[in-house]
Amino acid sequence: MACAMMKRSTATMMKSVAGNLRSRTFASVSVGTDLVSAAPDVSLQKARSWDEGVESKFSTTPLKDLFKDKKVVIFGLPGAYTGVCSAQHVPSYKNNIDKFKAKGVDHVVCVAVNDPYVLNGWAEKLEAKNAIEFYGDLDGSFHKSLDLGIDLSAALLGHRSHRWSAYVVDGNVKVLNVEKAPSEFKVSGGEVILGQI
Repeated sequence: MACAMMKRSTATMMKSVAGNLRSRTFASVSVGTDLVSAAPDVSLQKARSWDEGVESKFSTTPLKDLFKDKKVVIFGLPGAYTGVCSAQHVPSYKNNIDKFKAKGVDHVVCVAVNDPYVLNGWAEKLEAKNAIEFYGDLDGSFHKSLDLGIDLSAALLGHRSHRWSAYVVDGNVKVLNVEKAPSEFKVSGGEVILGQI
């Protein structure tokens, strides 16, 4: 019975998400967008332990510091510890980190609407912290600025990030991939964007 209820709940959530997606456009960010200009007052929070947060006086990272004069592969996902994010999305980048470096990529960045402490614990659990830089978009302002936010309240997640990836050079988007639904993993993985760089 619990399994049947879960299937109905998942189906209801997916219908709600699909409805949100039909009315949604991705006009705010596209190839050619300067991310720093598109989100001028936005900062992200680097994944860290609570003690590291206290030590840094809860510092944040302005987007210009993340992208200026750098080649960055960045990917966004609905949230730490969630299914596709843990099993497929992060591993697709972690397992290809040497190939990204060989293509001249300075940083591979994962960003999610989570606090930096949750992201830190998740990165450690996935043993990905040495390969990928994890950043929290605590209030979702980064994703909202780029029109990459999505309401996943039906799945008890609240406002989160869509599943996406981009190749960014000196702040300018050169490649952008956005999944049609947050449960999909077709165009935003590491292997796909490797072939686009």
